[in-house]
Amino acid sequence: MLIAPYIEPFNPPRRVLMGPGPSDVYPEVLAAQAKPTIGHLDPLFVGMMDELKSLIQYAFQTKNEMTLAVSAPGSAGMETCFVNLVEPGEKVIVCRNGVFGERMRQNVERCGGVAVMVDNEWGKAVDVDTVANALAENPDAKFLAFVHAETSTGALSDAKALCALAKQHGCISIVDAVTSLGGVELRVDEWGIDAIYSGSQKCLSCVPGLSPVSFSPKAVEKMKARKTPVQSWFLDQTLVMGYWTGESGGKRSYHHTAPVNALYALHESLRLLSLEGLEHAWQRHADMHQVLRHGLQRLGLKFVVAEADRLPQLNAVYIPEGIDDAKVRKQLLENYNLEIGAGLGALAGKAWRIGLMGYAARRENVALCIKALDEVLVQPA
Repeated sequence: MLIAPYIEPFNPPRRVLMGPGPSDVYPEVLAAQAKPTIGHLDPLFVGMMDELKSLIQYAFQTKNEMTLAVSAPGSAGMETCFVNLVEPGEKVIVCRNGVFGERMRQNVERCGGVAVMVDNEWGKAVDVDTVANALAENPDAKFLAFVHAETSTGALSDAKALCALAKQHGCISIVDAVTSLGGVELRVDEWGIDAIYSGSQKCLSCVPGLSPVSFSPKAVEKMKARKTPVQSWFLDQTLVMGYWTGESGGKRSYHHTAPVNALYALHESLRLLSLEGLEHAWQRHADMHQVLRHGLQRLGLKFVVAEADRLPQLNAVYIPEGIDDAKVRKQLLENYNLEIGAGLGALAGKAWRIGLMGYAARRENVALCIKALDEVLVQPA
């Protein structure tokens, strides 16, 4: 028989999280998560779910009835959209300008769909004209999929224009808003977005592990008209909605044990967002980006993304020549309790990703980041 090891309680340090996610969590959100656990079919919890649904609708700016939080992170939100909508043999125009556009391609192909790729240079927004050409050349395409805010580069694409193109060509739009929700302008109904997913751990400043999603009536109609079963039982929204919305008579059906305390946390983070107001939150991120931009430029750091296409909440900057990427990030973590992110994919070892997301988008965080980078870059250990 194995003897149980003695292990001390885990006590993480208090970091300042300025990487690509997770972001700093609001103290109120951490407190909400520590509230007593109740059953996931408890009438009080069901009431909280209804409030949460309305808060997600506010954040997305939608009246879509099929709006909820997937009990898994943003990557599962991505898979939720693709497995529920894309059937074998269906053609999807996929825009790829970074890591997460490539993940969209992989999702399409795992569903048995045909991915038609529209590639753009890393660090550039998705080119609307190139997408228009791809749609014209593929009149049988059923979907247009793109990343609104590409987390790997910090590039922001024109979701409004891209969704207008999708509608013009009779396509259903699938939009990745993992990094954009709560940080930049996003209007699901006004822009005609059909399927959208996000994550709890970015600009919402909630704990990781949940994915807000929303489907338009057009997308719901497509789901209901499927000729093949959804390949994932857990992510099948026709089953999940029996829990989130209720069946006939309003009774909630059991689908899975919801992450009760994490949903408390998301409820609180979205409540705080509603109190601040979406437009104020968007402006706060933009303002703090300008403060950070001036500081980084004083240090001689150059942005990967041109200003017109740049995300305020995810700032990718090139690593100066002769500077050890991992060494600098290690010093920031150990000496300043400050986390910034490494580059991904084509930018690995070439760039840092500095996040200004949600609760982290504060002037004192920007000041710490600039001062710490200044000291580490001038006098590397």
